[in-house]
Amino acid sequence: MENYSFNPTPENKWERIKKYITKKNLGFALLGGIVSVLLFYYAILFGFFGRLPHAKELSAIKNPVASEIYAENGELIGKFYIENRTQTDFDDISPFAIQALVATEDERFYQHEGVDLKSYGRVLFKTILGGDKSSGGGSTISQQLAKNLYPRKNYWILSMPVNKIKEAIVASRLEDVYSKNEILSLYLNTVSFGERAFGIATASQRFFSKKPSELNIEEAATLIGMLKATSTYSPRKNPEKSKNRRNVVLQQMAKSGYVSEDKLAEIQSRPLDLKYTKEEQIQQSAPYFKDVVRKEMLKWQKENLRDDGSSYNIYTDGLKIHTSINPTMQKYAEEAVQEHMAQLFKTFREQLNGGKPWGKDTKIISDAMYNSRRYKAMKSAGKSEEEIKKEFNTIRPMKVFSWNGGEAEVNISPLDSIMHYLYFMNAGFVVVEPSTGEVKAWVGGIDHNYFKVDHVTSKSQVGSTFKPLVYATALEEGISSCKFYANERRMYQDYDDWSPRNANNEYGGAYTLKGGLTHSVNTVSVQVLFDTGIKNIIALAEKMGVKNKVPEVPSIALGTAELSLLEMVGAYTTFSNNGISSSPNFIQKIENGKGQLIVDFSEENKKNNKEVLSSRNNEKMIEMMKSVVDEGTGRRLRFQFGLENEIAGKTGTTQNQTDGWFIGCTPKLVAGAWVGAEDKRIRFATTTQGQGARTALPIWGHFFKKLYADPIYANWADATFYPPKNNWAYQESCPLYSDVMPIENTNKPHGFFADLKHTFLGWTGKRNRTESLESKLLKEKAEKERELREEKKKKLREAKKKEDEEKKRKIEADKKARADKRKKKEEARNERNRKIKEKKERERLKRLEERKRKEEARKRKKNQRK
Repeated sequence: MENYSFNPTPENKWERIKKYITKKNLGFALLGGIVSVLLFYYAILFGFFGRLPHAKELSAIKNPVASEIYAENGELIGKFYIENRTQTDFDDISPFAIQALVATEDERFYQHEGVDLKSYGRVLFKTILGGDKSSGGGSTISQQLAKNLYPRKNYWILSMPVNKIKEAIVASRLEDVYSKNEILSLYLNTVSFGERAFGIATASQRFFSKKPSELNIEEAATLIGMLKATSTYSPRKNPEKSKNRRNVVLQQMAKSGYVSEDKLAEIQSRPLDLKYTKEEQIQQSAPYFKDVVRKEMLKWQKENLRDDGSSYNIYTDGLKIHTSINPTMQKYAEEAVQEHMAQLFKTFREQLNGGKPWGKDTKIISDAMYNSRRYKAMKSAGKSEEEIKKEFNTIRPMKVFSWNGGEAEVNISPLDSIMHYLYFMNAGFVVVEPSTGEVKAWVGGIDHNYFKVDHVTSKSQVGSTFKPLVYATALEEGISSCKFYANERRMYQDYDDWSPRNANNEYGGAYTLKGGLTHSVNTVSVQVLFDTGIKNIIALAEKMGVKNKVPEVPSIALGTAELSLLEMVGAYTTFSNNGISSSPNFIQKIENGKGQLIVDFSEENKKNNKEVLSSRNNEKMIEMMKSVVDEGTGRRLRFQFGLENEIAGKTGTTQNQTDGWFIGCTPKLVAGAWVGAEDKRIRFATTTQGQGARTALPIWGHFFKKLYADPIYANWADATFYPPKNNWAYQESCPLYSDVMPIENTNKPHGFFADLKHTFLGWTGKRNRTESLESKLLKEKAEKERELREEKKKKLREAKKKEDEEKKRKIEADKKARADKRKKKEEARNERNRKIKEKKERERLKRLEERKRKEEARKRKKNQRK
């Protein structure tokens, strides 16, 4: 028998000390870890990583109110709401959809209170340690709802733990506010089913042409199966994958006891039976305009908070957004664009004469493919070039834009559809009231469903529409509108031997400043630019409202600057507004859901109005730009559209007919049109067909012809520009062109003081009043034209008076019919509201009972623990 000593040896004693220290360190480490986790949790709970929604805010989620957009006359023209979603109550959802959702996403949904600790354990041991990716995630339906309502944010390396804990806290609070059934309906109203279809109601209508309450078990399983990856498991795009995913959901339902094993195989064998009817987007007025209002409002809500410090939400707060848009003008603007662009499409096809718009340059096609949403999506999904090309060459049924009815159903490949769209020219058109800068009509393209780029705000080379800014600066610098410039092609050695040419390649003779603008003579415009100074021109352009950078190069005289239609029209308001610029604006005021004012922009908009051009020079510019319409490139407005009112404007055509422009001023409105292809390499072959006078000006003409035919706006055709003060415009009446360059009297003073002297002499009778024969003839011609216009206007007024009386009778009858209809609607609405109130009261009592039940359950649990 061996003897064991109770006195440890020094070595054994040291080993015991080491073990003691190790255990102590482990204990401290464990305690420190627990404390760190608790501190981290409470930091999130108390808002260190951003505030968390409380019960009051969460309770308001159930009934989000759409924000409404109003026109200037108070007419509702649109709404902002949470995507393409229809709110659906729990009782209106098929029980199969509820069962499929619970079985697939959260089988213990009815056992936990927002967070399922057991599922976290499964994720840890099976998914993370066991590597079983099919074992499911740890987020409950409540947590997923929290994530949908409050999207995740980036916290760098802490993003995942912070977001997960946030979602757990919000999920727990949601369970305190809502019943289980309400959470399920909220979730199904929130999730996306792809293709911009949000909510179970939209998805069931989209894919099966049914109400959500009518879904059968396999249809419900199909929709719930899509939630894992909406594009991958789309029954329209990938029917085989969708069916396999549906059968997985059905298997989960059987596992949870919702489907018997006997029936499972039979249900899984059923076909998808897809009845896809994509919900047609309602052709509401001003879709491009509402899109720009939405962007402005999103920017506004970021920069402005409520009094309590919370953020606004244009999709849920029920704001009333009052805009300057005029519904009548918007209607005429959209009709003008549609009518002309449909005809221009035919003209373009005829000009191709069976050819292709891309000619021999197939790179245009490949570039269009690479820029398409389909290509980018497939590339992001990791598809190879081989797979993508195969997809793009696969023929399938699809809908494409067509001028014949707006849409056509065809069997073509995606690559064919890309080539199809290369045949279309696009357009932008905007109308602004010069005195206030308020936008009255906004058309950003030919069809918002198929062409998303807004050509009112996108930038293009402006062509000759920039010339009035050059000539206005020249007048401000003291150059007379009667000064002659030789029409000769010159080479400018300081600018790499740049030699600008005229569009018609005709040279010779001389043009006055007025004649150079009237006939858009490039050689003259460049000479005027050098006499005036590039920096002076850019400075005036900025004062007039040009916000994008204008390059400091002489070619800006020909319009090489890339600017938007909106800012160019904004600059032209200066001419109609007696030299005072007015910045374009469209949001007038914002109110809350009760109609209480939040912000009024009217005063702020007025502050942007400032005098940038002297009234005397502005009057001269008006006369010069009127000459463009009466005798120059804009005369089509007279002989084709029969517009006899006062119009001052300018056409514009960029190099190789890439962009066509026309901006016209009237005393009441300034409007601008742009026409061109999405790809700048596609254009008209000749200037005859591709010039702005043929591509863009007709939109302007159609609009004003419709506007002046409307009895409400007929008298606007009689409006005149500001009457010339001190006869400035009369004093500089001069010819547009001379066959020879006149000898200039270099001793003759010009500018403001010279004009002042001439005026003084005119008052005292000492001025030489002899005039050239040409000036007299011009005046007589102008007088006769005025008389003819007056006669036509008189006849037109008489005819319109009769039309007005007839329309008044119709309006009265319509008013009575609408009043009766409103009365019936009001009665129906009152009845509906009464039923809704009764339903809400029942739900409220139901929630109280549910909460009472929960409280009693908690008390029982608490007593059991004790």
